[in-house]
Amino acid sequence: MRVRTYVLVALVGLLFMSSGSKESVLTVGINPGDIAPGIESLENGRVVDFRNQSGRYTLVNFWAAYDAESRMRNVRLMHAVNRLGTSQVDVYSISLDTKQSIFYETVKSDGLDSMAHFQAEPDKQFALRKAYKLDRGFNSYLIDDKGMIVASDVTPEKLAEVLRTI
Repeated sequence: MRVRTYVLVALVGLLFMSSGSKESVLTVGINPGDIAPGIESLENGRVVDFRNQSGRYTLVNFWAAYDAESRMRNVRLMHAVNRLGTSQVDVYSISLDTKQSIFYETVKSDGLDSMAHFQAEPDKQFALRKAYKLDRGFNSYLIDDKGMIVASDVTPEKLAEVLRTI
């Protein structure tokens, strides 16, 4: 009998606490459902604001020439975006190479569109790496027009799948 009383009291307490909570607030982070951190460290002082209210998605891909896996993913994603021919996605392919010459040569040798590729300013890369936790490895994110991360670790297949559902 005592156990039932304790369980009933605990359930009533949980119900009371949950009914008094406010709506959940979106947090800035790097997981799907989080608001993507803003990017203010691109070359020429370019700032990326993901909340564009135009119904378009933003694909953000971090890579570096010295990281073969991220470089290959970058090439595959750019070819997938071109193949899909979608006007629903803005692309920001962000290189974390410290030398501008390496960045430009890599984009050129990989046969990529330089308009979608940017180099993070070397003196501001630490903040960008920290905000997106890039010390654990480079990643890519698909972000909606409200700034919320829809998918992370985006592959060409995942990109096509998400775009089919919208």
